[in-house]
Formats: sequence, structure tokens, C-alpha cells
Amino acid sequence: MSNQINIPRGTQDILPGQTEKWQLIEAKARELCERYQYRELRTPIFEHTDLFKRSVGDTTDIVQKEMYTFTDRGDRSLTLRPEGTAAAVRSFVENKMFGSPNQPVKLYYMGPMFRYERPQAGRFRQFVQFGVEAMGSADPAIDAEVISLAMSLYKELGLKKLKLVVNSLGDKESRKAHRDALVSHFQPRIGEFCSDCQNRLEKNPMRILDCKADRDHELMKSAPSIIDYLTDDSAQYFNKVTKYLTDLGIEFEVDANLVRGLDYYNHTAFEIMSDAEGFGAITTLCGGGRYNGLVEEIGGPETPGIGFALSIERLLAALDAEGVELPVNEGIDCYLVALGDEAKDYTVGLLHNLRMADFSAERDYQDRKIKAQFKAADRMNARYVAVLGEDELKEKKINLKSMADGEQIQLPLESFIEKFKDICK
Repeated sequence: MSNQINIPRGTQDILPGQTEKWQLIEAKARELCERYQYRELRTPIFEHTDLFKRSVGDTTDIVQKEMYTFTDRGDRSLTLRPEGTAAAVRSFVENKMFGSPNQPVKLYYMGPMFRYERPQAGRFRQFVQFGVEAMGSADPAIDAEVISLAMSLYKELGLKKLKLVVNSLGDKESRKAHRDALVSHFQPRIGEFCSDCQNRLEKNPMRILDCKADRDHELMKSAPSIIDYLTDDSAQYFNKVTKYLTDLGIEFEVDANLVRGLDYYNHTAFEIMSDAEGFGAITTLCGGGRYNGLVEEIGGPETPGIGFALSIERLLAALDAEGVELPVNEGIDCYLVALGDEAKDYTVGLLHNLRMADFSAERDYQDRKIKAQFKAADRMNARYVAVLGEDELKEKKINLKSMADGEQIQLPLESFIEKFKDICK
């Protein structure tokens, strides 16, 4: 086995038995988006590196430390997408969706993202995100709608121990006043902070509040709050968002220290966390917020936007932490047991016809004895087993056994599928 090649670090194989859970979550997300009128967007897995530098921000950990960037044969710098919003906005601009008569443009995406970071529980270098973006409306009601969609997904999948935290990052004027206050607050003792925070002081001091290494420093607790620097317009906007959340019956907490790790956020910012015992040190399940100005940054007209992204891996971990079993259908409708060569030959066509009639069905391909075939049917959680031997074939009949109660009946072979449909109703 010395030539064995293993999976790259920070990635995972999602095996049968697990993929069904993923499919159920994906189906629920799609169904919810249909209700909320968000339509699917699929973008490339890699984009020009400059897209992420301009949108996510040069000073962010993602751009500085975590991107998978490579130069192609045409000497172009390309990056595997580390998040979904920048690509969605690029597509919005490039395909002139801002000209659509239906505004706001409401999109969702689902797919793999890539970040080079230390692998840990529930965090991978290749991970799958589901996210939504609403571009073209500055109405605080759309902020509440986006948050509602995220909360609905978690709740409808069975999670109960959730905490929604919201904040306002304000407009440009609010941000500038807050930035100046943060610089004055941290500058005298910035030497006590990590090198990342020292770099952020001039470039983006709000990011200091997001530092994991220095989060227990006393200056963090006494840092100026953005809420105290909001302009009247920003404060009114945030009050509307929180009012609408209350109207929707969505519980939340306001956390003035909540900042998102990407430069493009302003006004509403939010995170949804798991309060489940034993979930782990990193409790965030979902994050999002408003990004007015990002469309212009990527070359489009002035267009407000808001969205969120969540990790499917972390959603599955939260379900495990709360002991929620997803209602995955792991059984099959019918298993065909054949005895004798002629009967085996006949079941090839019969199996196909069952499947064409919308039944999930299987047969033996290992030339096993009848007892082993019944064991295989049991392992596959078959509702019914249909047994065809040489004698039954001659009489043009087939025996059907219910695995739930053991009841057996004999049915005519030529009308078996029609009769089986009636039995399964």
C-alpha cells in the first residue's frame, strides 16, 4: 500500500449515507429560495484575483493569508473563490442585471469555496456555502427578509438553539467618525497587540475588533461603539431593520462589537450562532450584511445590496450537536430475489420496468443464495421483496412479501407492476 494517495489536508470525502443529508439540506434551501423568490446563480470556481482584492479588501485575512491563487499559462493571476458575494456581484455587473425590469435582483448560490486555513472541527479548506444576494434595494425590509430566510432554513431543518446577533456598521460618515475614535483609542497601546492588529490600525482599525488573538485585551472591552457614531440616517435605518425583525417574530441581540471580516460591509451586519452545548469554540453558523458601494467598486452603477452566506458543514455539525436526525429516506421500494438462471434473466427486464414506473428497486448481482439475497434486501431496508423462481416463472406468477409484517401474496407476472402500484398507494 506504499503507493496509496490520500485526500489533501483540509478536504473531505462525503460518502453515501452522508450525501443524502446534504441533498436534503440543498433541496430545503432551494425550496425556501423559491418561496422567497430568489433564483439560482452559478459562477466559475475561479475568478481573476483582482476581483477579490478589490471587493473583499487587501487588509483582510482572506486576501492576505487564505486565498488559493495561481498563475495560468497566459500569465494571468487567478484565485479559487474564497467566498460567493464578489463573484455574484461581478456577474450582476457583467451581465447587466441592473437593467432587469424586476428589481431588486434576488439571487442564491450553492457550491464549493476555498480558503487556506488551519483545518479544525467543522472548518475545511474546501467547504460548501449556500448564500443569497439581493441587489437593487435600499429598503430596510429587504434586510429583514434576508435574515428571515437564513433563520427559516435553520429552523425548518430542526435547529432550536440559535442566537441572532445584529449590528449597524453605519454609512461612510459614521464609519469615518468611528474610525478616528478607534485610532485614538488603540494607538497609545497598539504595541501590546498582534502584528496583524498593528497593521490594521491605519488601514482598517474596525478589523481590530474582529481579532481572535487579542479578543480578551482590556482595550477591546472599552473600545468605542459604532452605535454611538451613527448618523441620524444610519440610526433610523438600523431602527427600521430591528423593528421589522420584531414584526417577523425573530428574536435578536444587538452587539456593537460585531464586525464582519470583509471590507465591503456597511449598515446592517448580522451573524447567526449555535447555542448548542458542546458545539465548539467557534459558534458562528452564518454571517452577512449590507454592502452598498460594492457594485460600483466592481464597475457597475450605484446599487445597494445585502446578502449572507452559510457553511453546510457547520450546519450539519449544529444538527449533530442538537441531536437532530434529518428525515432521510434510506429504503427502497422493492428487492427482486431470483432463483435459477431463467428467473435471473427475467428479473433484468422486470427490474428495469419497475424503475421506469418510478419505483426504487434492486436485484442481486453476486449470484447469492436465497438467504443471502433476503439479507441484502434487509440491509437495503426494502419495503417489499418479490421472489421469482423457476416454478413461478412457468406459472407466470411472482410472490410478494411485505418486510414490515411478513405478509405474502402471489400476483400475476404480466400485471405485477400495475398491482404493485396499487399496493404501494
